[in-house]
Amino acid sequence: MIDYHVHLWPHDERAEPTEQKIERLGLYCERAQANGVQEIALTEHLFRFTQVRDIANNFWDAEESEPLRTQISSYFDFHATADLDRYVEDVLAAKAAGLPVILGLEVDYYPGSMDAVASLLAGYPFDVLLGSIHWLGTWMFDNLEDSVAMRVWDERGTDLAWRRYIEALEELAATKTCDVLAHPDLIKIIGRRPPTALLDEFSERIAQAAKSSKMAAEISSAGLHKPVAEIYPSNDLLSRFHKLGVPVTTASDAHGMARVGDHHADLVQLAIDAGYEELQAFRGRVGYAVPFGGKVRT
Repeated sequence: MIDYHVHLWPHDERAEPTEQKIERLGLYCERAQANGVQEIALTEHLFRFTQVRDIANNFWDAEESEPLRTQISSYFDFHATADLDRYVEDVLAAKAAGLPVILGLEVDYYPGSMDAVASLLAGYPFDVLLGSIHWLGTWMFDNLEDSVAMRVWDERGTDLAWRRYIEALEELAATKTCDVLAHPDLIKIIGRRPPTALLDEFSERIAQAAKSSKMAAEISSAGLHKPVAEIYPSNDLLSRFHKLGVPVTTASDAHGMARVGDHHADLVQLAIDAGYEELQAFRGRVGYAVPFGGKVRT
């Protein structure tokens, strides 16, 4: 089966030249296969690459809050250091050498700039693009180690945080820039949820956004290692995806070898329990079905 969300660098590590990481890909693949995974997608964050700086255009400069402005500006300064061309070349070389990997990217949402993102990425032979929301305006809501980010949770409140997340997700999906909706209900990361009626509304809006954009949705084990301590998406949201005919992928969101293929069997079982009979794999950004127990294309 598949793990379609794997990173080369840990969160706290600067993205230096990729060749040293690529040299370890064989070990990544061995780890994946030990967990029942046939193929992994390397999906490094777009913000890791110097080419994103022009697209981002220092969007944080308009932020009135100095702590929030400094936080995200410093984040980009630290992370946007690798070269996208070199990353693509190295992953394609690993793929050509016979490793069971495909070329992907995790594309964060840049409001008002997704046309520029699409234009940049159109020049590369990606197999799959993940779309994700990691900041709301300049608020990096899932940066759990940052005191500024966590304080904003209390200042803005759970209901507003969820509403802004859903709005951003809908806008990202509507651009049709990406193929898979990564960790769809990431906003639950710290375990805070709105009242049931509001949660039902938000879950339906997420599912409808995926359907209308023709994106697949990701079933990710990453939430098991966060305060929420559960898989993304919730069982209810996964059921809504199935009801609307939204295909699914499985993912670890590993930022290092140890968690590649993490809880893969559990993810597959959740999909089966929700009524799925297959996963969605990709080649050249075109999806195709892989029945459970079947094999990906070689």
